[in-house]
Amino acid sequence: MAATLRLQKELKLLLKSPEPGIVAKPSSSTNILDWYFLIDGPKDTAYDKGKYLGKILFPKDYPFKPPGIIMSTPSGRFEPGKKICMSMSDYHPETWNPMWSVSSILKGIQSFMADNEITAGSIRTSEQEKKKLAKESVAWLVRNAQFRKVFAELIDAMEEEERKRKEENNETNE
Repeated sequence: MAATLRLQKELKLLLKSPEPGIVAKPSSSTNILDWYFLIDGPKDTAYDKGKYLGKILFPKDYPFKPPGIIMSTPSGRFEPGKKICMSMSDYHPETWNPMWSVSSILKGIQSFMADNEITAGSIRTSEQEKKKLAKESVAWLVRNAQFRKVFAELIDAMEEEERKRKEENNETNE
């Protein structure tokens, strides 16, 4: 299966040469087609300092067909749990390029986050709401069962980041 070989190769590359602000891996050792990712919000935007969990659903004929992309973390940009329409997603197979990798897809999502184009899976909110959600994103991740399952190795760092954020803002534990 071409998809399995390609995704195994991409996973090795991501582990060997990680991209700043991007973590991605298959949801389980038995399903290489479903991946979870964690991306940092784009710098100098309302999403800056936010961390966002999402899922990439690769088709069996990847890389010849595009994946579905779903964001999970509330961001004010994408509707949580809904597929996102973008040129790199299964909404637009006509614009898909088989040379695109997991890494380029995730960079594309970061870039698309900063754009205001309204498409399927996107929502409109104020800059203030986006900043509020970015600030709350780490606390959301720490409470999210899927994040805790897939990215267990990141929980301590996320909890520490949230503790520091609360300390800086003189917030008490809930």
